[in-house]
Amino acid sequence: MATESTAPVIVFDGVCLLCSRWVGFLLKHDSAARYRFASMQSDSGRALLLEHGLDPDSPPSFLLVEDGRGYTDSDAIARVLHGLDRRRWRWLSHGMLLVPRWLRDPLYRFVARHRYRIFGQSRSCFVPTPEQHERFMR
Repeated sequence: MATESTAPVIVFDGVCLLCSRWVGFLLKHDSAARYRFASMQSDSGRALLLEHGLDPDSPPSFLLVEDGRGYTDSDAIARVLHGLDRRRWRWLSHGMLLVPRWLRDPLYRFVARHRYRIFGQSRSCFVPTPEQHERFMR
């Protein structure tokens, strides 16, 4: 696993069911434990959002912080998929990037803006298992 200070961090909406499923998918497919996670409801998640110029009270559905740089929208998804262990996810990442940003980002933003209505919302944040706990920031 990458060290805590160098590991890419995914800041996600911990009460969004789509976002929580995304984190579950990443925990399953990131066998190298490359990514760390912070819910945007946590102190560390809010701090990362602010540090990258995003409003923690009206954030996008997630932020990827990698090598000190913040990524959102479809670029963030593509970068995360590319960082996974299996070749198929890298191919999907490359395929996404073939679609022009002016087309993929509005689609991403539409889903992000309506994520609670489409996928639902939990009353509490995503809770990692004891085995996953070290990958989550507070």
